[in-house]
Amino acid sequence: MNALTATAVHLWPLLVVCLSMLMTLKTSSEAQTRNETAPQSAKFYVSPQGRGTNAGTQNAPFATPQRARDAVRAFKASGKNGPVQVVFRGGTYFLAAPLELGPQDSGTAQSPVTYAAFEGETPVLSGGMKISGWKKEGHLWTTTVQGVKEGTTPYFRQLWINGERRHRARTPNQGFLRVAGAKGALKSGHGYAEPVAKFQFTRGDIKSDWTNLRDVEVVAFHFWVSANLPIERVDDATNTVHFSRGARLKFSDDNTPKGARYFVDNVYEALDTPGEWYLNRQSGLLSYWPLPGEDIERAEVIAPRLASLISFKGDAEAEKLVENIHFRGLTMSHNEWDLPREAPFPTQQAAYYLPGLVSLLGARNVSLENCRLKNFGTYGVDISNGCSQIRLARCEIFDGGGGGIKIDGSSAEGSPALRTGSNHVEDCEIHHLGELFPAALGVLIQHSANNTVAHNHIHHLYYSGVSVGWRWGYKASVAQGNIIEWNHIHHIGQGLLSDMGGIYTLGVSPQTAIRNNLVHDIASHGYGGWGIYLDEGTSEVVVENNLVFGTKSNPFNQHYGRANLVRNNIFVGGTEFVISNSRANPESGQFRLERNILLANGQPFYGGGYDNDITKGSFETDSNLLWDASGQFHAARNVKKFGAGTLSLEEWRALKQDKSSLVADPMFVDAARGNFRLKAGSPASKIGFVPFDLSRVGPRPR
Repeated sequence: MNALTATAVHLWPLLVVCLSMLMTLKTSSEAQTRNETAPQSAKFYVSPQGRGTNAGTQNAPFATPQRARDAVRAFKASGKNGPVQVVFRGGTYFLAAPLELGPQDSGTAQSPVTYAAFEGETPVLSGGMKISGWKKEGHLWTTTVQGVKEGTTPYFRQLWINGERRHRARTPNQGFLRVAGAKGALKSGHGYAEPVAKFQFTRGDIKSDWTNLRDVEVVAFHFWVSANLPIERVDDATNTVHFSRGARLKFSDDNTPKGARYFVDNVYEALDTPGEWYLNRQSGLLSYWPLPGEDIERAEVIAPRLASLISFKGDAEAEKLVENIHFRGLTMSHNEWDLPREAPFPTQQAAYYLPGLVSLLGARNVSLENCRLKNFGTYGVDISNGCSQIRLARCEIFDGGGGGIKIDGSSAEGSPALRTGSNHVEDCEIHHLGELFPAALGVLIQHSANNTVAHNHIHHLYYSGVSVGWRWGYKASVAQGNIIEWNHIHHIGQGLLSDMGGIYTLGVSPQTAIRNNLVHDIASHGYGGWGIYLDEGTSEVVVENNLVFGTKSNPFNQHYGRANLVRNNIFVGGTEFVISNSRANPESGQFRLERNILLANGQPFYGGGYDNDITKGSFETDSNLLWDASGQFHAARNVKKFGAGTLSLEEWRALKQDKSSLVADPMFVDAARGNFRLKAGSPASKIGFVPFDLSRVGPRPR
């Protein structure tokens, strides 16, 4: 062994130790780096019993949603990038202000921010206030609401007792009064645009000496709208009532010479029925006639105070969106909104001007799941400019003054950055709405594309169930590619308004589909209680695999449009026709009707409307199965300008219609009881009809 070798042998243990230390230091450094960049999650708790100074832990929860939101902001501002949960314990959170969420509150797709109910508990976000201090005065409960007289507490129009809506004192208690006369009100014919701010009443129906007359409101119903009209003054000499806010449609009962229906709301002298209430603006005195069994000591009485509860405020044009925030299992209730007293009433279709209990502006990838929106005064959810990928799933929306869900955005002429689309409404129950604004809808899609409304249960509304599009005629529209499918829609209209449908569309709508829906019990007041209603300019829509029955007017109506395809549906009955076309197109091809089963019961299968001569061939029909259960058979009635003339099947075929259609019993299992499945051997197969199974309509099992 030479000297060099001997030295290496002696140094080898020292070299091993040094290498080991270097590896340890390297590993430690890498671990430290990983810890600094690894996602760090957080969970904060909120409780009605929380304190403002608490740390937001389960044992020391925050008191308000806003405090939890601020904690989320601080967590994210510290550079931590993991998912965050805000857990709400059960109970009611009476919000002093809306919960506002901006871009700084966003999560990411990998690390979202979730606001959720504690498992097994029911947290309620309320925009209302408790009313207490009741005392008995005869048959009434009374209390003074602090701040109403001074104007520091909003004057409210809604009241809930033990979770149930109570209505203001009105006259008459049931039914309606009638407008006796007004400028343009009693003209017959199709015209309806006649702005008015006064009308004549029958003596005694409205009184100038009512308490706080300027707080009294006339609620009128005409055509497809209602109008809420604050009284300005009453002229007893001429029996004329003048309004501070007028209406934009004439005060007639649709297109008849009769005056419009109305009732008078918020009349102290009409406080004559259990369940009614009245709030005196000048004194702040609230009076309520309790229902039998209600206990003044135990009743929970809530009035609305805030206009909204949750507000997403992004800026799509500046590319500052609110993203990846999700709400789970929360209940949201109690809000109030009204037009200024002096404001002109806006165009009223669908009560589109109403805001939302939850409002979204410039938001993306936001969801509400398993939430309940109830006891409110506006639309439940308002999805507006620059929103996309908003998902509402398994929510229940009910007892609303307005509608369920409104989706709108920039029009074809507006900023592309403010376009709204690709939103989803799925597996929801939307029902019993329109308590203050009856023209509001279950789901309203205006200027918005590529939305899906699927597997919902929509029922007991006063206007249409689902509406798609916001262009009258053939103007450019962004409402394209919307899918309406697997919905159960029923008890729509309920005899209050006219010109409505279970499913309603407007404008040019390429790639829009209405399919696999069950629609029934559609009842307008006057004209136009249609099951599926393609209104002005509806074009390039496919309507297929729908079952429609129990409609006051017709199962299917096209006002006018182009290139719509209506195939493989079952359309049953209708009091006028089975299929109708209201207005002649300048050219043929409004829609093609093929491979459908049409079941009549004495009425004609096809009919023209107020301005359509159906002998001119403005639509095409062929390969349909036609059957009249009454034993009669009227192919078509030509109604033009309210005239009439019936066409036989031979005359209809001479117009090159239904050349290959069959006249035969479709062999339903039990049509009288609503079972429209086909028996074996049905002739429907001979026209190429493909049976469809609607057992999957409505919300899917969890």
